[in-house]
Amino acid sequence: MPQPPVREIAFTLRTIAGLDAAMAEGLFPDLAPDLVDAVLDEAAKFAAERMAPLDAIGDQVGANFENGAVTMPEGWRELYRDWTAGGWNAIAGPADYGGQELGTALAAAVAEMWNFASMPFALGPLLTAGAVEALDKHGSEGLKRIYLEKLVSGTWAGTMNLTEPQAGSDLAALRSRAERRDDGSYRIFGQKIYITYGEHDLTENIIHLVLARLPDAPAGVKGISLFLVPKFLPDEAGAPGRRNDVFCHSIEHKLGIHASPTCTMLFGEGTVDGAEPGAIGWLVGEENRGLACMFTMMNNARLMVGMEGVGLADAAYGKALAYAAERRQGRATRLAPGAEPAGGMSPILGHPDVARMLLTMKGLTEASRAIAFSCAVAIDRARAYGASDPDKAKAWQERANLLTPIAKAFSTDAACEVASLGIQVHGGMGFVEETGAARLLRNARITPIYEGTNGIQAIDLVTRKIGQSGGEAVSAFIGELEAIVTELTGRNAPDFGETAVCLAAATADLTAATDFLLELLRSGETDTALAGAAPYLKLFGLAAGGALIAKGALAEADPERVALCRFVAENLVPETAALRRTVRFGAASLAAAHDLLAAKAQS
Repeated sequence: MPQPPVREIAFTLRTIAGLDAAMAEGLFPDLAPDLVDAVLDEAAKFAAERMAPLDAIGDQVGANFENGAVTMPEGWRELYRDWTAGGWNAIAGPADYGGQELGTALAAAVAEMWNFASMPFALGPLLTAGAVEALDKHGSEGLKRIYLEKLVSGTWAGTMNLTEPQAGSDLAALRSRAERRDDGSYRIFGQKIYITYGEHDLTENIIHLVLARLPDAPAGVKGISLFLVPKFLPDEAGAPGRRNDVFCHSIEHKLGIHASPTCTMLFGEGTVDGAEPGAIGWLVGEENRGLACMFTMMNNARLMVGMEGVGLADAAYGKALAYAAERRQGRATRLAPGAEPAGGMSPILGHPDVARMLLTMKGLTEASRAIAFSCAVAIDRARAYGASDPDKAKAWQERANLLTPIAKAFSTDAACEVASLGIQVHGGMGFVEETGAARLLRNARITPIYEGTNGIQAIDLVTRKIGQSGGEAVSAFIGELEAIVTELTGRNAPDFGETAVCLAAATADLTAATDFLLELLRSGETDTALAGAAPYLKLFGLAAGGALIAKGALAEADPERVALCRFVAENLVPETAALRRTVRFGAASLAAAHDLLAAKAQS
């Protein structure tokens, strides 16, 4: 089976995203370069040897639902058992509860490998990791004592229950309700939909984190509380006891991620014999402050969904590259050594258009990885500085805040584009299921939708993140991109071609678009700013991704790295000019067409 690109992952993490520099500063005493490399090597082996072979089976068979229970595909229970036994679920978990506490950056790097091998499998642990972080930060000591160790180890799994039929992205419309009980517990009633791994047979218990309203809660998102609701109520020994009043009603039949059960969950239907109706739950954090607690989980998930995009994109690229090297059609004018025509036909890799598609796939993947890893290292730096240096902690947290929506949205949009190009490289063999290229596109298509649609990520970037500290956070990051361009210009290396010129133009486009949007927000023209939010996010991703790839090429002047850097700068990055124009001038035409669209819809 193909193995994840360990060397490229390690280089991007350590050199481009700056993990080596952080380790040299002594910020992460539990990490060292040799440990990082050893973890990545072992993760790559497990992903290739144990996880990847089961991905096709999971796609073909899917999760099975019968009589309220979900059965995972053959071999998946054993895979999960071995995966948790290897300590992989605990890699970033708190040490006080059995975790290895090796940081978000290393967890993100191995997450890419899990998603490279089987994104539907990796989805379950992603939610558990988010539950661990939310409970560790907001849960009571009693809840931590009962649940955290088992969640950290992966013995128990976690879920996130937000969406309802009438409340998708708009959580203000949420109707699930909670009632207080004298013993300090709550009874939860309601229905949740699209709950990833809401029911399965991988673990002995499933711990649901559920948003619901109390009877006296204020309206809107300020009246939402977060509750921990276990599938089985722990007994005095901490083992799964009697069944709670929470059940899976059905699972969805989906375009992709077939082995990942997407559940409709019912809370408080009174289906447990002899028990008072209502799912028993416990408050996490404070009453009516549940959204803040849930965002701890969601921010973790957003970065890790970005890693889904990177893993899927890299798998699609690797598969397409291998196919293009073998498939022979026509007679190419540019051949790799040893790729002489056989029977008058050349490998399609030799055709310029195929090469362009493959290099676009590679470039978007590398850019996405660099952005996502940079976000993860910023999260770890913020935590490392903590109370010892509040100013640096704040600056790095704002960097992480800034990059999170880009890591999620740019990477997942890239995954869809890369996976689609992968099918095009395969031609007809990509459109049929035999090669597995179609599976990657089907799985990738959900990633721009869940954990906050990419449109919402763009809104978040523009309305909340670029304005942090009066715009200083985004200005500081752009300044670092400009420093890369300045260094590149000073090298005057002919192999880079027009790279410096293209990247300088892109950073100028990013600066101008950022300043324009900040001025709109300051003057109260929010609608105009939001009209340019999505193109601005893509502009940001291209400018940042191109510069970060150049940072890597400057650090290691490998001919392949330099060639890719030049291709990205001269072929992909120049789109920033058009995107800048859309941000600047697109609002009026959008508003006019929007009015016509609304009128048409009402007619």
